[in-house]
Amino acid sequence: QERIVSAGGVAAAVRSRRQWLQSPEGQAAAAGPWAQFELHGIREAGAWQFRPEAKLPLAGLKILDFTRVIAGPTASRTLAALGAQVLRVDGPRHAELPDQHIDTGFGKRSTRLDLAAVRGLAAAHGLLAQADAVILGYRPGALDTLGLSAELLRERYPQLVIAQLCAWGFAGPWASRRGFDSIVQAATGIADAYRSPEGNPGALPVQGLDYAAGYGIAAAVIALLRARRELHSTGTVRISLARTAQALFEFGGPSAPELAPGIPRVSRCTSAYGMLDYALPPFELNGVQLDYPHSPTRYGADKPVWT
Repeated sequence: QERIVSAGGVAAAVRSRRQWLQSPEGQAAAAGPWAQFELHGIREAGAWQFRPEAKLPLAGLKILDFTRVIAGPTASRTLAALGAQVLRVDGPRHAELPDQHIDTGFGKRSTRLDLAAVRGLAAAHGLLAQADAVILGYRPGALDTLGLSAELLRERYPQLVIAQLCAWGFAGPWASRRGFDSIVQAATGIADAYRSPEGNPGALPVQGLDYAAGYGIAAAVIALLRARRELHSTGTVRISLARTAQALFEFGGPSAPELAPGIPRVSRCTSAYGMLDYALPPFELNGVQLDYPHSPTRYGADKPVWT
């Protein structure tokens, strides 16, 4: 594990639940609530206002999405389905997998900026100055040298709602390590709990940490927006995959469903990638099945501007 990490790789040894909780990194990751909020008062409620008469509750909201893979993009895709204008920003060097972008890109636009370049960083600040919320999926400290840490963003844009997502938590010896769902499952005891009869480590049937964290981020952003409107307070929420694993263990073992799962609701649309059959969002709004406002745009092809 340590040889791989020291060489720049991503790895975690499979551990039992007890081994993880007894380790310094496990104790740090398990500390505090699942969604960790920090609030501060603001003078004004912000430009965006909830309009009960709008077709979708988040219509007009501007969200900047600095996330990749599943968890963060699931959060922003959910907010887009509720009417928010979401612009996803990726760097120029590490492109998202095409299928991953298509799956999580519904309802959003996609652009690419080099934040290490003066022009790219200036464009990002131009977007942040008008944004209502930003979702950050980088490791703690990764954006500090660019002046995009949560602390600096809060100071420069006091009305901005900030959501942070990481693998191992925001304190402790593993806070700055890279990680993703399957690796976190291995370290936190999930892979051990799902061992096969032959003793091979297993995994959840889906990337459960990613999806739970993603939907949690979406709910937390909405809660902070409500606090901004009603309490003249806003702030930051932090959710990690490792703390999400802790929350799932606290729920206890799943019980058998009373009803057999139904067939997922699907729809079809045209897109920049051809005809797509896709699963509809797992939500209803006022008793009506929710759908995404538009299909995924071409990856990285949109201009870095708000429409």
